Amino acid sequence: MKLSRRQTLQLGFGAFLGAGCAHDMSQVTGLALSEPPKDFPVKGQLSLKQRAAAKGIIFGAAGNYQALTQDTDYAQVFAENCGMLVPENELKWAALRPSPDRFDFTSSDWLAQFAKQHGMLFRGHTLVWNQSNPEWLKDTTAQNAEQVLIKHIDTVVKHYAGRIHSWDVVNEAIAADWSKRDDRLHFTTQWFKLLDKNYIDIAFKAAGAADPNAMLVYNDGYLNYDTPHDNEARAAVLKLLEWLKSRNAPIHALGVQGHLDAADKRFNQKKFRDFLSEVAGMGLKILLTELDVSDRYLPADLEVRDRAVAQTYEEYLSVALDERAVIAVLTWGMSDRYTWLTNYSPRSDKLPVRVLPYGADLRRKLAWNAIARAFDAAPKR
Repeated sequence: MKLSRRQTLQLGFGAFLGAGCAHDMSQVTGLALSEPPKDFPVKGQLSLKQRAAAKGIIFGAAGNYQALTQDTDYAQVFAENCGMLVPENELKWAALRPSPDRFDFTSSDWLAQFAKQHGMLFRGHTLVWNQSNPEWLKDTTAQNAEQVLIKHIDTVVKHYAGRIHSWDVVNEAIAADWSKRDDRLHFTTQWFKLLDKNYIDIAFKAAGAADPNAMLVYNDGYLNYDTPHDNEARAAVLKLLEWLKSRNAPIHALGVQGHLDAADKRFNQKKFRDFLSEVAGMGLKILLTELDVSDRYLPADLEVRDRAVAQTYEEYLSVALDERAVIAVLTWGMSDRYTWLTNYSPRSDKLPVRVLPYGADLRRKLAWNAIARAFDAAPKR
């Protein structure tokens, strides 16, 4: 059995080995972490969004309605650092579609207004995904699937037309770790079963018709490491992008999910650079989406953890930002106070995770410095 990185994080390292996916321990644990610098000095007092903007890059983060409405201190930190807001859950089907005939934009509209109030761009995530869907969607049939899909995309995209920077039109259509198809598409999802791979083309064309001015993005993960799974995923994503362009689908960018692991040393700079270059060669922009760094397998010592996490951010961004087609860096949250990794990738010692630029106390960490340094060193767009 072959497990994806997300499954590995959820099952734990023991299950990972038991599933027949063992690697050299020095490659997947903190035992062989190279000694990072003791600090990550930065110059000046500019925020992350200001440092990014100086190089023609957008910096932003995912935020959610509950945290930003109930935690004013966090909301202030978010607004001070972010040039773009990505709703974490509020624009997914489960949140927007309580019933087949009803759309509820209450929470997402609040986030759009919060972004406008603080001079941030607003980004949509996501129009089509195989998760976070309402129960009633299971009643969709092959006869009405295209109509249901287009109605949803048309309504939602038109609702935010003129207020949105970009949409993740389709999210995670690739299943490279287990799909037996040549194109490695996730063929067990509802949309694929009902519409075959054409659902991806349909979604992009519907989004483009509803808002010709929005940037339309295909977003996927497991594209960062030098592993058989990630190597296959990168190849599959390139084939999918080529197929969409051959269909004249209005696709403008690729979203590369940056869910990283500070204890995983299988980041191959050349392979990642080459992949980004191939995407750019298709005339597409690139957004680094959902960026965070798991510390699950690092030692308990806070200083060691924070330095290793910061080093991972800086190494990854230093490579990615060399590609001028990369126009945005979006972390999946701003503070450890609100991160999905607390529940989906907890530490076995039960210590709080430290994975984002700000700690749970809303104080800047070395991860903030590392991101700032990467922006300062990046070439201008």
